[in-house]
Amino acid sequence: MSGVMLLVLSSLAKSEVAGIREWRRANLLAVVALTLFAGRGLVPDFLSIEVANALYMGTITMCYAGFRRFLGRSVPWRMLACGALAAMSALVFFHLAVDSPPLRIVAMSIYHSAVCFAIGVALRAPAEPRLRYSFIFTRCAALVLGVGHAWRGAFYAIDAYQPYSLLEASNYNMVFFAIGTLALPALTLGAVMMANARLIAASMHAADHDHLTGAASRRAFFAFAERELARAGRSGSGLGLLLVDADHFKRINDTHGHGVGDQVLRDLVERTRQAIRKIDYCARLGGEEFAVLLPDADGGTVLAVAQRLRAALEHALPAGAGEAGVSCTVSIGMAMLQPGEHIASLMARADTALYAAKAGGRNRVEVAPEPLTGPMSGALSGKLSEPAA
Repeated sequence: MSGVMLLVLSSLAKSEVAGIREWRRANLLAVVALTLFAGRGLVPDFLSIEVANALYMGTITMCYAGFRRFLGRSVPWRMLACGALAAMSALVFFHLAVDSPPLRIVAMSIYHSAVCFAIGVALRAPAEPRLRYSFIFTRCAALVLGVGHAWRGAFYAIDAYQPYSLLEASNYNMVFFAIGTLALPALTLGAVMMANARLIAASMHAADHDHLTGAASRRAFFAFAERELARAGRSGSGLGLLLVDADHFKRINDTHGHGVGDQVLRDLVERTRQAIRKIDYCARLGGEEFAVLLPDADGGTVLAVAQRLRAALEHALPAGAGEAGVSCTVSIGMAMLQPGEHIASLMARADTALYAAKAGGRNRVEVAPEPLTGPMSGALSGKLSEPAA
């Protein structure tokens, strides 16, 4: 089973998931250690006892190190080394000085139990929903194995005076043997599940976010917009849309280079996130055009957010080393969702307002005329922001 897990982990070796290297080493050590255990009586005792146990302690140690790496935490190598050294010293003593197989098992069980509990404590449920199941599975497996090792250690500590053989055909011996040999495959299975969940989460994040600015992608925006349109239709709440376009962006690229242009876009997204509400949704639709969807907002609130956003984005990009700041303004088209309206119509009206803002001199907010007449539409359709001085 450790050999199979080694092959599975090898298929993930080129991924960027932290911990894979340590988990592979753990299973490689397990294959060698368990082979030496199986050679008891056929190979020298030093190989089947001291070397085999040392290697098998290395498996659980590397497994724990892999989980720490996966979580982005440092590995307490010094503490692990001290624990392993103490366990190995007891093992050697109860083999060469006082030959007591049960006490050797006690020494190994204490170390394995402690590390399994450490894994269980480290794997608290993550904030990412996609990782939660794999974390819970692995944590439960680690805690159950920790209890199993502790039970095994206590059992043999109580009966340490009894003669003992590892190959004795008894039920309790087989149970404890299974706990020892199945621990690593169980933990590795959990590790593979966690790595797979993280890769899926990373792929979903890459699909839903623009790689340059970190804003939501066009695909994610339309999925979110459809959900919000359905919710607004059920609840009758307001929903506003802002289309934001950087003014004269091609001139910035031609004058300062694409690197500066990319920084302008990143700065635009960062300032947008600071200016809008937490429930609002910012996405990059393409090029220098962005969209902001504002759920649960009336026309006055959306217009106020648009004005605040235009003013926030009017500031110059901070100067770099030896470079002058790059001035950038935006034009914004605003539209409010009307009863029975679809996202295509809402986008089209906001786009019309954006073109009107461009034609009206840029660096301004233009409100789209509403298809339905009424006092609110008349009040909003005439409101424009003052151009920047």
